[in-house]
Amino acid sequence: MVNAQRVAIVTGASRGIGAGLVAGYRGLGFRVVATSRSIAPSDDEHVIAIAGDIRDRATAQKVVAAAKDRFGRVDALVNNAGVFVAKPFVEYTQEDFDAVVGTNVTGLFHITQVVLSELLLQQSGHIVNITAALVDQPLASVPAGLAALSKGGLNALTKSLAIEVAKRGVRVNAVAPGIIKTPMHAPATHDFLAKLMPVGRMGQVKDIVDAVLYLESASFVTGEILHVDGGEAAGVG
Repeated sequence: MVNAQRVAIVTGASRGIGAGLVAGYRGLGFRVVATSRSIAPSDDEHVIAIAGDIRDRATAQKVVAAAKDRFGRVDALVNNAGVFVAKPFVEYTQEDFDAVVGTNVTGLFHITQVVLSELLLQQSGHIVNITAALVDQPLASVPAGLAALSKGGLNALTKSLAIEVAKRGVRVNAVAPGIIKTPMHAPATHDFLAKLMPVGRMGQVKDIVDAVLYLESASFVTGEILHVDGGEAAGVG
């Protein structure tokens, strides 16, 4: 049954920023389809949790079909799923490359293409890509060539796609986080990572959620790459 209540899809939604985004969109009154490779069923009747590999187009199709069947529509997509591997470039393996590019590029391509087809039909909607501040300000102490390769392309896609669909009612933006305190980073690394940020601390999940929700409400903003990075993109502190 079609319902006017807006619906968001969040990838990489099982923990960290993704889980925060699910809660954030629910706080705005959205219904949410949350997906990741391993995600527990939701106790919230307005949240559908779908386990699946985002690299597989069938997952994208399943997620969008669930949103339409249960909630009747799709209004927003947050491409949060990502893989980050930090090591010197010459030490990357084929497995590293496949993991990073498979999720950060191939997976994003599939879900964005399937969702965008729906948004263009209804001539409204919003896509937010989670990229990385280190694309614009690399850190010598955190070699991350594959992140630059994949997320840098995502920055370019954000602008290109925003212009492509601007007159068709769809907005496309990105949030570029600095180093955020999530389960991705072991507690033993926090002091070191905090010192890499010009403000002297790691970011919080709420910082990224607030940025995404700002963009969700900012109807005159599209093609924007919003840095939420403690000053990282401005230079090394």
